[in-house]
Parts: sequence; C-alpha cells; structure tokens
Amino acid sequence: MIYIYNDYGGTHTTSLAAAYHLNKLPLNRKLTKEEILHAPYFNQLTKHDLGKLIYHGIDEEGNPVYTIGRRNNKFVVPAIQEFATILQEKDQLDEKIVISNTSPTVPFIMSVGGFLARGLHINFLGEPLLIAGAKQCCGKINRLVEETKKAGHAMTTQVIVLENKKFH
Repeated sequence: MIYIYNDYGGTHTTSLAAAYHLNKLPLNRKLTKEEILHAPYFNQLTKHDLGKLIYHGIDEEGNPVYTIGRRNNKFVVPAIQEFATILQEKDQLDEKIVISNTSPTVPFIMSVGGFLARGLHINFLGEPLLIAGAKQCCGKINRLVEETKKAGHAMTTQVIVLENKKFH
C-alpha cells in the first residue's frame, strides 16, 4: 500500500499526519511546541514544493508514506488517481494507493498562521499561530490517520480517495 496525505500547502497538517502515521509523534496527548516544530517538513516547504510528492518514510507494515501540497487545484488528486489506475491496468503497479485529504482538520488559526509564515514570509507572526493551530487539531489528525489506515485495509478498490469531511 502507498499512503499519500494531501492538503493546501503540504507542509502543516500533512507533515503531522505523516509523522503520526510513522509513529514519530506521541498518540496519547497534545503535542508540544518542540514536537510540532520537529515534525519532518513542518512549516519548511515552499511554493516550489507544491505538486511534488514528498517522501516521509516506511510505516510499520512496510508501506511508503508521502505528502503533497495541491493548493486549490482540484485536478491534482484526480490526476494521481488516474495515473495510478493506468499503471495498475498495465500491471506496472500492484499496490493499493490511499490518498487522504487532511484539509478538514485545519482550524482557522492554522490557516492564518500558514498564510503569514509561508505566504507572506512573516514567520515570527505565523509560527505561533501554526503551533496553536497544530495543538488544537492534533487529536483530529491522529484520528484521521487511524481511519486512513483502516480504510486502506478494509476497502477493496485499488485507488482510494478519502475526503475526510467528517473531520471539519
């Protein structure tokens, strides 16, 4: 199985989701500022990284975990889905692909922080808001990751797209 977490910028909730998925963050409590800032790629990617699959590692079952920032582009996920389907039909890919949207977990304060930090490059104002937002939504992200893993195992289709709207 291949897991791909996606959202607007690909550097905040996706980075936390990948870190949770790979057991790099504690599951039983809110995250600390240091844990948030040390999650790989958290608040580190730029607009030049948009649309690129960012590799985060291999999970405990041997599955690769990626993230991607898609902006508002409604074509990125369908393009990944279509390409994976083509490869599977040609017997060049025999793994299930799970594409999971982390955007529904994003609180307003995190959106503002991301805009200030990544959009306007005012990190000293944006980072505290990002941290507050990450602390606010870390439980939702953890649950989203658990549900993503379960869906990957339970569903029979080869390409699974999870919008995760119930996490709003």
